Amino acid sequence: MQDGKAAIAYSGDQPYGVADDLVILGALDLDGDESLWVPQAPDVWFRPLLLSVSNGYFVNLLRVRRSGVLSRHRHAGPVHALTLRGRWHYLEHDWWAEAGGYSYEPPGDIHTLVVPDGVTEMVTLFHVTGAYIYVEPDGTATGVEDVFTKLDAARRHYEAAGLGAGFADQFIR
Repeated sequence: MQDGKAAIAYSGDQPYGVADDLVILGALDLDGDESLWVPQAPDVWFRPLLLSVSNGYFVNLLRVRRSGVLSRHRHAGPVHALTLRGRWHYLEHDWWAEAGGYSYEPPGDIHTLVVPDGVTEMVTLFHVTGAYIYVEPDGTATGVEDVFTKLDAARRHYEAAGLGAGFADQFIR
């Protein structure tokens, strides 16, 4: 209770234009319904939690079931990560992301994500603002991934999985 007052819900209007809340029960049920995981690359999937097309960010779970190099990329905005299973690191840095750990990656950082041998599954919750810009070792751009490409991939996958393309719309804010 605040200042000893009884719990009373706010009775006024919400500010104009405020988006609906988004609640995903079982979001961390990592061994649940496989159809919720969108294929991204061989042995790599993502599960969208929030696709903010109005603010240019996304929150998703990334699941990798192989070791080796996943990607080399630059961030156009900040990234927050919470590792839930396994471990991973960037070749360019000396730190490791491990289950239960949090990491922050600043805009402009370029790095090569690697899942080490012996890790059968890595799952990390990523909050990504802006885009990943995939690059060659010399920095030459080869591709881009952002909230819009994530949404397109999710819509295609959910349609093919029998859930309907519109299933992805619940994650849009």
